[in-house]
Amino acid sequence: GAMANSLRAEVVRLYKNLLYLGREYPKGADYFRDRLRAAFAKNKSVQEPEQIKEMIARGEYMARELEALYYLRKYRAMKKRYYKD
Repeated sequence: GAMANSLRAEVVRLYKNLLYLGREYPKGADYFRDRLRAAFAKNKSVQEPEQIKEMIARGEYMARELEALYYLRKYRAMKKRYYKD
């Protein structure tokens, strides 16, 4: 139905966002992409809207964690550059 379709669009958006964030992943973009693809493929058959919503929420949480990680890393690198003891 329409519900599943709008959720599918959200899943695609989340996937692209995570893929974008994965470019800076410490273990490498390829490693991240493979893991991401596997995770999404594994859940591809899920039809239940509540389950899909839960997985989207989990993915968005992951995205925020990655953003925080990168932000901290950039911040530390900047601090080192500007405040050499």
